[in-house]
Amino acid sequence: MSFTLVETKTGKRTPLAIKPYFDGRLSNMGLENYGLSLFEGVTHYEQLACVEQNGIKRYVTGLNEFAPDVKNIPDPEMREAKIKEIRSAVADLERSLAANVIDPEDKDFWNKVQLLKPNNDEFWGKIELKCGNDPIFLNPDDPYDLIKIYAINAGGFSIISKSYEDARSRQRAPKFFLDKFEQTVSSKTESKKLRNKALAELQQLFDKNTNKLLYVAKVVDIGGAQYKKSTPNDIIYDNMDAFINGEGSEKSSARAAQAFLDTSDLDMESLKLKAIVKDAVYYKVVIAKPDGFIYHKDNNQLLGRNQSDIVEYLKNPTNEDMLNDILKKVEKYWNS
Repeated sequence: MSFTLVETKTGKRTPLAIKPYFDGRLSNMGLENYGLSLFEGVTHYEQLACVEQNGIKRYVTGLNEFAPDVKNIPDPEMREAKIKEIRSAVADLERSLAANVIDPEDKDFWNKVQLLKPNNDEFWGKIELKCGNDPIFLNPDDPYDLIKIYAINAGGFSIISKSYEDARSRQRAPKFFLDKFEQTVSSKTESKKLRNKALAELQQLFDKNTNKLLYVAKVVDIGGAQYKKSTPNDIIYDNMDAFINGEGSEKSSARAAQAFLDTSDLDMESLKLKAIVKDAVYYKVVIAKPDGFIYHKDNNQLLGRNQSDIVEYLKNPTNEDMLNDILKKVEKYWNS
């Protein structure tokens, strides 16, 4: 939950900005066609989130050392460092906003806090954000902006992700994200490097090992059963190019590229077995039963709990007859 505020040569911390999060691959009422996340003039308003327990409100501020996400930090040294950071920030803010000077090391620190206690409804109830298409710049040297930055990083505003990387990783895309300029550029660059590396590997497989490319496509594509040995290589190439760019079943191009690279790194035996098992499940050569295990459909042989278990089972030389039987049934479809 900690974050870095970059300082300039003058010693001042660089401003951050709340910006609309745009992902052109996601449908958004046609706005994606124009590079927009919101209609012109539309704004979203949100107050700081709070949790009510036993009639007591506690706001999600990022400045509460007793919050679950702080108390549950597993490493004692990291937890202590986080508490020290919070107390230092609260002490600075109390001094700036309430002329209240407190020593962060004081054993009665929180008893002496006047304004920034996490249950101070009168203060925290007024912390809010209104966001639209135009960036909202937050200056960490401004006390109220710093409070909003801490709250965003703690998840205090549901519509704003704490970073570009966090926004990309969410199942449901947020409306806005906190742009930490250098981190955002770095994240976008890393994603491009990963995608370019996967595309280079795709080209390498297309040029030199189309047999392996077929198995990679079968494994990474959710619709892998569509690929037969007769499928033109150009079609497989085109589909894998789309997959790597986040236009397939995996909408994150970074995750898709990594999946493609990880799969293409497998040795040929493991790769082919994964392809065989995946299609065996699709064609119901093997079936899952209510007990949570997967069995061979014809002879009822227990194979494992999941596809990874079945791959390991078939790798065992003592199960060669089972492997040959499943391969024969699956290759009937591959050769059709």
